[in-house]
Amino acid sequence: MTQLPLDRFTVLDLTRIRSGPTCVRQFADWGANVIKVEPPEDAAGYGNRDTSDFQNLHRNKRSLTLDLKTPEGQEILGKLIDKADALVENFRPGVKARLGLDWETLHARNPRLVLGSISGFGQTGPYAERPGFDQVAQGMGGLMSITGLPGQGPVRVGVPIADLTAGLYCAMGMMMALLDRERTGKGQWVHTSLLQAQIGMLDFQAVRWLIDGVVPEQAGNDHPTAVPMGVYPTSDGAMNIAVNGARMWKDFCNVIDRLDLFDHPDYATPKDRQKNRAVLNALIYEITSTRSVAELTEALLAAAIPCGPINRIDAVFADPQVQHLPIVAEVDHPTKGRQRLLGQAFQLDGVEPAMHSATPDCGEHTVEVLSELGYTAEQITAFRTGGIA
Repeated sequence: MTQLPLDRFTVLDLTRIRSGPTCVRQFADWGANVIKVEPPEDAAGYGNRDTSDFQNLHRNKRSLTLDLKTPEGQEILGKLIDKADALVENFRPGVKARLGLDWETLHARNPRLVLGSISGFGQTGPYAERPGFDQVAQGMGGLMSITGLPGQGPVRVGVPIADLTAGLYCAMGMMMALLDRERTGKGQWVHTSLLQAQIGMLDFQAVRWLIDGVVPEQAGNDHPTAVPMGVYPTSDGAMNIAVNGARMWKDFCNVIDRLDLFDHPDYATPKDRQKNRAVLNALIYEITSTRSVAELTEALLAAAIPCGPINRIDAVFADPQVQHLPIVAEVDHPTKGRQRLLGQAFQLDGVEPAMHSATPDCGEHTVEVLSELGYTAEQITAFRTGGIA
């Protein structure tokens, strides 16, 4: 196998559901030795392994089963912690303290260990012990109040955006901590939450409130501040058109054969267009409805105006540019055959993320990992028959 950027690191994965596995996947795909620690018999709450979602989340890992409620399970985990570079968990703060997975305990045992923690609302504060869930964070973090059509009421985003971004933020923080460890020799505690990540993703909508004092509202498919920008009907469907700035506005008016709109007093400036958005969009809808997506796309791109079709998921993966990008990865599963998974969304020049193994069966590598820790075959058999591993 080609040498990968993270192949010198061993990462212990004690996560479940989505945010934690999303974090760990960044390490697994780029070469880290990831050991997924799971309860024996794949206890409830760790997901149905047969689903496409589970198969996509947990590739490139080895699975070790341990009953962490037993002294023997705790001892085995301790030996893993001694050798590990990083550990990722998404227990509630009180739960990990009972399991001995709090920062103080882990740091005392292995000062070089980087701990990544994801919670619903934070490690401290009035909501620290609340259970977290993506849609709850979308609502409390403001996203549902700005998603959807005006007056429609709150709308969730179509993907678990708080889970995903919390996982990515945690992975980025852990990479920074591992880099810093090369300088200091000490690990750090990296922690984020679904709520914190969701608010971070508000971006310009957040600072419209923080700086401008504006409470953003639902804008539907229209851009909150730029006009015309949004979804426009055509003769054979709908498409996105993004016009921003004086140059694009003039060229867009040329494309739709309405140059008179360019310096019309109701639409001449961005503020004018925003103020009169409804009337202007109604005029544009009438024009775009007479032309096809392909025709408009060709004309708009010739004028360097961003635009594109609104694809269903099947059309996304049929798109020639998407097929050109290395976003689909394949791996051989021992019983399910060849699987097409979602790959990484960034590239490193000359290096490709590894798809060396499919999602493991629960405990598939228990004997292998315990042997690496120095346990004998007799000890491993005793662990297995005793329900410890």
